[in-house]
Amino acid sequence: MNCFSEKRLRTMFYKRFWTILLTLVLVLPVYGQKYTIKFATLAPEGSTWMNVMREFDAELRKQTNGEVGFRIYAGGVLGDEKDVLRKMRIGQVHAAGFTGVGMGEILPEVRILDAPFLFRNYDEVDLIYDKFYDHFASGFEKKGYILLGWAEVGFVHVFSKVKVSTLEELRKIRMWVWEGDPVAEATFKAFGIQPIPLSVIDVLTALQTNMVDAVYTSPLAAIALQWFTKVKYMMEVPLADAAGAVLISRRMFNRIPEQHRTILTRLAREYMRKLTLLSREDNRKAIETLKQNGIQLIPKPDEQTLQGFYTTAAKARRALVGRYYSEELLNEIETTLEEFRKNSTSP
Repeated sequence: MNCFSEKRLRTMFYKRFWTILLTLVLVLPVYGQKYTIKFATLAPEGSTWMNVMREFDAELRKQTNGEVGFRIYAGGVLGDEKDVLRKMRIGQVHAAGFTGVGMGEILPEVRILDAPFLFRNYDEVDLIYDKFYDHFASGFEKKGYILLGWAEVGFVHVFSKVKVSTLEELRKIRMWVWEGDPVAEATFKAFGIQPIPLSVIDVLTALQTNMVDAVYTSPLAAIALQWFTKVKYMMEVPLADAAGAVLISRRMFNRIPEQHRTILTRLAREYMRKLTLLSREDNRKAIETLKQNGIQLIPKPDEQTLQGFYTTAAKARRALVGRYYSEELLNEIETTLEEFRKNSTSP
């Protein structure tokens, strides 16, 4: 009995010790660190996102002699993107990773990057993201945020329970749309689809109960969210490229000494590019995993059908002019892509 009590007390002691130690690590500033950037992300620990952020943090500390570093809150522990934005506005959080939904709350015109069928391959994505970086960075700065780097989610595809090869077939399905994303909702309506708005956490149940029979997401997310277990098909042609970025509040950014800000911005661009390339590779591998688990890829349709998608998408993009972005910006981006396609051998 005494032996059992001693072991139990020892176990309780070690649990208490590690709990206190972890609390100290999270709450107390790092020794010698003068500027702690509180960073929030929905990405879970162990993900490519978090692995790269940990590398970024380590290199930032190294090059600033330990004076600047991140305190990372992963897995959505600080709430969704809108929750995090509220915390950034009052200074509780300094930086975060955002999708187009969160970025659009700050700078609506950035949602043009999520527009349907705007991009056809990653060469086009890189072209536009690089050419218009300063344009969007300036827009964010005027709103009180600094764009540290793009960190796209990647191409999203339509996953469905029934085979969808044409625009007419697409209009017949019950399509989910992310609740609170007016751009996605407006896009589907422009395609003649009346989407069913639901929060992300309700989608799996909606698929199980046949409330919806089609969703859109990246291949990697389809696996992570287990949505692939309730569908049979994936359209090979991507619906859109889902934007993403890391932003830091201008207030926190300006608190950091100029020499360290230079290091922070340089490393951010470097590591966000690394993250983007790794995410693309993760999505390529995810497609192979989906195929191995019985998901059938619906091949790219014939040219006439494909042009039908592109024409309707162009109208959808025009329908969003004035609500989210200017006609001038849309024209400039579309013209840049058209010129690129004329001189490109990419598919």
